Amino acid sequence: MNLIERVKAILLRPKSEWLVIEREPGDTGYLFTNYVCILAAIPVVCSFIGTSIIGLGPFRIGIVSGLFHAVVVYVLTLASVFVVAYVIDALAGTFGGQKNLGNAMKVSAYAPTAAWLAGVFNVIPALAILGLLGLYSFYLLHTGIAVLMKPTKALGYTISVVICVIVIQAIIFFVILRTIFGMPTMY
Repeated sequence: MNLIERVKAILLRPKSEWLVIEREPGDTGYLFTNYVCILAAIPVVCSFIGTSIIGLGPFRIGIVSGLFHAVVVYVLTLASVFVVAYVIDALAGTFGGQKNLGNAMKVSAYAPTAAWLAGVFNVIPALAILGLLGLYSFYLLHTGIAVLMKPTKALGYTISVVICVIVIQAIIFFVILRTIFGMPTMY
């Protein structure tokens, strides 16, 4: 798998690319080292540069704090790929899909491609709003679920996965970041 070709294909021809991905072995180690670890670093590195080096006007986060924050967010992002895969696999039967953790891992690994690439806008804090282009990842998730998990109700399955993931990630990121960085709570 060529990284750049895979990224282009998943973004420009997702339905046909998911069919190609379906035929590939589901080696999680290979998938992580050759795809997820590289692309998941884009928004983290760009955010670090944008907040610690470039800043927004006179406002910058210190280099050490920014680096520590970047490492924590990166590790949590990698962990969330595993969590999402287990959610996708766990919900498969509910929507008439085929339980297959290998395919669920593929969906979890490739679906966030657009969001990770859109993270490049974080390098200039004033452009970070353009990260909304990463919402295309929801479509990638939907098409990936439809092809790889083969549900009878793909839209309901996708919506359920998104809701579960939002809740799980909110809890994980909120609790861990609050614990590590002492962020205040609303309650």
